[in-house]
Amino acid sequence: MQSTVQRPTPTFRQSARLRDVRYDVRGPILTEAMRLEAEGHDVLRLNLGNMRPFGLDARPEIVESVARGLADGQAYSDSRGIPVAREAVAEHYRRCGVDAICPDDVFLGNGVSELITLVLQAMVNPGDEILVPAPDYPTWTGAVNLTGGVPVHYLADEDNGWNPSLADIESRVTPRTTALVLINPNNPTGAVYSEETVRGMADIARRHGLVLLSDEIYEELVFGDARHHHAALAAGDDVLCLTFGGLSKAFRVCGYRAGWVAATGPLDHAADLLEGITLLSNMRVCPNVPGQHAIPVALAAGAAGSDLPADIIDPGGRLEAQLATASAALNAIPGVSCVPPRGALYCFPRIDRAMYGIDDDEEFVLDLLRSEHVLVTHGTGFNWPEPDHFRIVCLPEAGVLERAIASIADYLGRRRRRVAA
Repeated sequence: MQSTVQRPTPTFRQSARLRDVRYDVRGPILTEAMRLEAEGHDVLRLNLGNMRPFGLDARPEIVESVARGLADGQAYSDSRGIPVAREAVAEHYRRCGVDAICPDDVFLGNGVSELITLVLQAMVNPGDEILVPAPDYPTWTGAVNLTGGVPVHYLADEDNGWNPSLADIESRVTPRTTALVLINPNNPTGAVYSEETVRGMADIARRHGLVLLSDEIYEELVFGDARHHHAALAAGDDVLCLTFGGLSKAFRVCGYRAGWVAATGPLDHAADLLEGITLLSNMRVCPNVPGQHAIPVALAAGAAGSDLPADIIDPGGRLEAQLATASAALNAIPGVSCVPPRGALYCFPRIDRAMYGIDDDEEFVLDLLRSEHVLVTHGTGFNWPEPDHFRIVCLPEAGVLERAIASIADYLGRRRRRVAA
C-alpha cells in the first residue's frame, strides 16, 4: 500500500504585477464603511460618482431603448460593438468638429475603465513611460503598472485652476516616453482645461511623437463660463489621439457600462496598434450588448438643437448648484481651501496639515468616517504626492451636502483643538 505524505497547504498570493496597483476609491476605507453599515450606522457615501443612489435617474427614453434591445442583446455583438452605436459615437464627434472619424474608428467597451486597461495592454511594453496627471483617476496609474509600464506623474497647478503645468509635462519626457494622458474635465479636481492647455498638451505630443490619451468621460458636465475643448481637435491629423468617453456620468447610467474609445489622427501609422486593440476586443468577445443600445438615444438627446426638456446637467441645473454649494461650504472652514470646480462631480479641497495635525491622509479620512459616518477619499489615493487633500463627491442634494460638510467642519474643529492643547 502506497503511503501518502501530508504536504503543508501552500500560501496563495496575488501576482507581483499588482504590487503597485491601487484603487482606493473602493479600497480599505470602503471596507470600513461597510463594517459600520453592518453595525447599523447610516454612512453618507461621498466617495464614488454613482448617480442613481442620489436620485439622479436617466432620461426615460434611454432606459426604454435598453429595454427594447434586450431581445437582441441575448446574442454576442461585433467585438467592437453594435454598428448603430458606433455610428452614433462617430456622429457625436463630427458634431463637435472632429470631421475625419467614422464608425470603424470607434471601439465600445464596458465603461471607460475597461477600455483604459485594454488600450494600455495593447500599446505598452515593459519599461515604457506614460505621462499621467497628479492627481489622476487612479485606474490610469494602476493600469500602466499592470501592463509593466512606468507611470510618470506630472503636476496639475492648483493655483491655475488645476490646469496642468505644460513646463512640468515637457520636463518629464524621456526617450522611454510613449504616451501622454489628459483627463478633462478632471476627476478628482473638477478642473476644465483651457484651450491653451489642451493645445499645449497636443503640441507636446506632436513634438515628441507621443500618443495622446484623452479621458473625456465628463465632457458634458461643464458649468458656468467653462468650455470643454476636445483633445482630438487640437491633435489634428498628425497626432494619434485616443479619446475615451461614455454615458455613465452625464446620462446617469453607470451600471449600463456603456463606454467607448475613438481613434483619430494619422491612423495609417497606427494600423498595428489598432490591430492590437482589435485583438484584445475579440478576446473579451464583445461589450455588454444591452447597454450599447442606450448610446444612440443618449447621444441624440445630447445633440445641439434637441427639443427635449431641460436636464439636470444644464446650466443652472442641480449639479452646477451642488458643486457651488459644496465649494463655498468647504472654503468657509478655517484651514481648508477649495478651487471651485468648473466641471465633473467633485471638489478636491486642501487641508492645512499643521493646523489639524495630519501626517497620514488615509488615517484622517478613516477617523472622519468613524467619527461622523461621512465617507470621502484621501488625496494620495489619486496619486497626489502630499497628504493634504481629499475628494468629496457632490451628488447629494444641496441640503445634504451642507450638513455633511458641517459635520466635516465639526470634526476638524475638534481635531484643531486637540492639536492646540
